[in-house]
Amino acid sequence: KFDSLEEHLEKFVENIRQLGIIVSDFQPSSQTGLNQKLNFMVTGLQDIDKCRQQLHDISVPLEVFEYIDQGRNPQLYTKECLERALAKNEQVKGKIDTMKKFKSLLIQELTKVFPEDMAKYKAIRGEDPPP
Repeated sequence: KFDSLEEHLEKFVENIRQLGIIVSDFQPSSQTGLNQKLNFMVTGLQDIDKCRQQLHDISVPLEVFEYIDQGRNPQLYTKECLERALAKNEQVKGKIDTMKKFKSLLIQELTKVFPEDMAKYKAIRGEDPPP
């Protein structure tokens, strides 16, 4: 799916590189070559636009483009997203574990103070009352 787009982009970049060489050392005799490269650029942009039909359902987060604009590898975005997700996962897991411990301690203390009510609560929840 991406191979065609990648191929067209590589050709386009190469044409731009060659166009830069022609323009930087422009001679009137190189006008034909310049015109030809400009036509290749137009054709290249049309080819890239045709690839758009195959990729219309692909969405790229804007942060990826920011990475590229900053000269960073876009694969770092994925890595950093995974690292943030793992850190957040650990943080949430810690909160869940803390809440489970709190619930357990709360039930123990409530059982000491309100044994009959807690027995009813545990019966409703389907939990066996402690011996």
